[in-house]
Amino acid sequence: MVDTKTLIRASFEAGREFLRPPAEREHATETRQAPAIVPIRSLGENHRERIAQHLLALAPHDRYLRFGHWTQDEQIQRYVASLDFERDEIFGIYNRKLELIAVAHLAYAKDQQHDSCAEFGVSVLTSARGRGYGARLFDRAAMHATNDGVSLMFIHALSENAAMLKIARNAGARVERDGSESEAYLRLPPASLDSRVTEMIEEQIAQTDYRLKSQAKSFWSFLADLQEIRRDVIDANQRSSP
Repeated sequence: MVDTKTLIRASFEAGREFLRPPAEREHATETRQAPAIVPIRSLGENHRERIAQHLLALAPHDRYLRFGHWTQDEQIQRYVASLDFERDEIFGIYNRKLELIAVAHLAYAKDQQHDSCAEFGVSVLTSARGRGYGARLFDRAAMHATNDGVSLMFIHALSENAAMLKIARNAGARVERDGSESEAYLRLPPASLDSRVTEMIEEQIAQTDYRLKSQAKSFWSFLADLQEIRRDVIDANQRSSP
């Protein structure tokens, strides 16, 4: 579990990064590794459309691995429309353009006899692979499930989904394979003061991170519009000059 000092330091470093021009940030991202702390935000009803955009942007094979079958746009739209934000938890990672690059769904059992169980599913855009976002989302979901009284978290995945099963194994889950499909089971520890405080801090950092990204995007968009107006004025003056 990440300590509080690391969380605060990572948030400060992220805030400074937003002040850099977009071109410099994009160039730096090509060689920069994923930060120690990835702001993961809990998503609500107002994020439904962005969740749909994220899933629709997945490549066909990525959709296949995420849902366990070949999925058409209409099926994804129905899945997103059926999301129950009151019962389940949805987590997301936003980039600086406020695009959801990774989304996790922690689905709670509908049957009260299994109310201590939850299922985890995750998707990451191709452009964001290799940064450990799937594992970060798994850890975030497991911590929330722990604090919510869940004792068993499981993953149902295709056996060929090596990345997902690796995340589960690294977390200590027991994986059972049945032909083309696999089930991973992870026993969760009881909630503690540390786990509850850490989750609250991480959620606050994620909220702050989103606001900073939103403000930075608006700021740089405003400057770009001013530059465009300035170029238009210069061009108009040049055309009117004798």
